[in-house]
Amino acid sequence: MAHDYRATADALSRLTPAQYRVTQDDGTEPPFHNEYWNTHEDGIYVDVVSGQPLFSSTDKFDSGTGWPSFTRPIEASAVTEKVDGVLWMRRTEVRSAGADSHLGHVFDDGPRDAGGLRYCMNSAALRFVPAAELESQGYGEYRTLFEDVTTTEENAS
Repeated sequence: MAHDYRATADALSRLTPAQYRVTQDDGTEPPFHNEYWNTHEDGIYVDVVSGQPLFSSTDKFDSGTGWPSFTRPIEASAVTEKVDGVLWMRRTEVRSAGADSHLGHVFDDGPRDAGGLRYCMNSAALRFVPAAELESQGYGEYRTLFEDVTTTEENAS
């Protein structure tokens, strides 16, 4: 099923000032003082503007940076990358493919056994959908990401 994940005026009008500053004005939130840096619940992270699925908790890791960090997006086509020269250094910015929301940056200092990348994201650019709510929120196709985790946990009991 095809989805239209473009930004709409209505979606932009519902953003908090912090969400707007991060996603539309390429802002950055403070480390360790954001909603998802220390979240460990199973689920997916979607673009706060469009709802486009971006990252899974199965690929989340503690990078020690104070921002939510992931080894990869759910689907490579969910994000776009561009080199920026802000702050006198070359960094690779990550944006959502559908709504063109600024999400954060990708660095090459992630876990080597998972590909070596660290997608360092702003919580303000994301909305978390718990695994238990994937169906009810329209993301049922991503339930399979957590079936092995659930089966393993049930077998351990």
